[in-house]
Amino acid sequence: MSASAVAAAPARIGFFERWLSLWVALCIVAGIALGRAFPDAFAALGAAEAARVNLPVAGLVWLMIVPMLVKIDFAALREVGAHWKGAGVTVFVNWAVKPFSMALLAWLFVSVLFRPWLPAEQVPSYVAGLILLAAAPCTAMVFVWSGLCRGEPHFTLAQVALNDVVMLVAFAPIVGLLLGLSEVAIPYRTLLLSVLLYILVPIAIAQALRRLLLARGGPALLDAALARFAPVALAALLATLVLLFGFQGEVIVERPRVIALLAVPILIQVYFNAGLAYWLNRRLGVAHCVAAPSALIGASNFFELAVAAAIGLFGLKSGAALATVVGVLIEVPVMLSVVRLVERSRGWYERGRAAAAP
Repeated sequence: MSASAVAAAPARIGFFERWLSLWVALCIVAGIALGRAFPDAFAALGAAEAARVNLPVAGLVWLMIVPMLVKIDFAALREVGAHWKGAGVTVFVNWAVKPFSMALLAWLFVSVLFRPWLPAEQVPSYVAGLILLAAAPCTAMVFVWSGLCRGEPHFTLAQVALNDVVMLVAFAPIVGLLLGLSEVAIPYRTLLLSVLLYILVPIAIAQALRRLLLARGGPALLDAALARFAPVALAALLATLVLLFGFQGEVIVERPRVIALLAVPILIQVYFNAGLAYWLNRRLGVAHCVAAPSALIGASNFFELAVAAAIGLFGLKSGAALATVVGVLIEVPVMLSVVRLVERSRGWYERGRAAAAP
């Protein structure tokens, strides 16, 4: 296999990934039950902090993120020029549209329309969580979505690598700007620390591990390691959710409608950004095998980073942490619906693409 085999191999969504929403729902139940049964234990876990970073959660987040980043081959950045129109559309949607459209939707729905049904003291925190969720594009599951819609594998790999590079410099300024405009006070040192802990350091560790695996056993050893890493990353995600809902249990029991209300702007944001990227690629005459993953990358979110940043900035009991978890809850079914839409619209897309060709 080549270095880009992870993206080039036929993708099939795994059993645990396919039923991610079910596991998240079970984590809600387990977290609430455990939080009520062992309040002192959860209080001790919540108090285990250093520089406003919850240490148990930080460890779990690293176990989530590092295995995903091992997949990324930054040498694939040289492929960006071969698909510059699709890459340009995706970067535009991910960084110039998605965070800002989510900020607008969060204000409209959370701060205005749904405000009477939400706990007033948590409204700013919910807005912050939704902004964090939209401020970073997906890194790992995009490979699965791209494979399911027969996306161009080299474009997908190059685009994810490009997004990770942009995220290093754009995540903190965009989040800081939008939270400031939303009148949400944040500790900027903690925001920058989140970028260091959950983006820069994991990328460095993952790339060092990737080079080590390739040097010792080549692509075969890398593939075998990735297969072993996958359940570790998922288990860490689910354990993090149990902790979150152990602290959030009372809110969920008292106000179950909160999750449904927070899901509304997330759903609108996903379909809007996927549709925008898809339409722009069609207008530019981009091949469907590039437009499809472009739309999916433009729609999906790096929810692991969002969860970690929300906890670091606002705490385990915050509305921001809960809002990011709602994104995890609906990620798989929503993205599978986007995959079906881009596949079923292939004929419409190709007709428009032909008309747009010079």
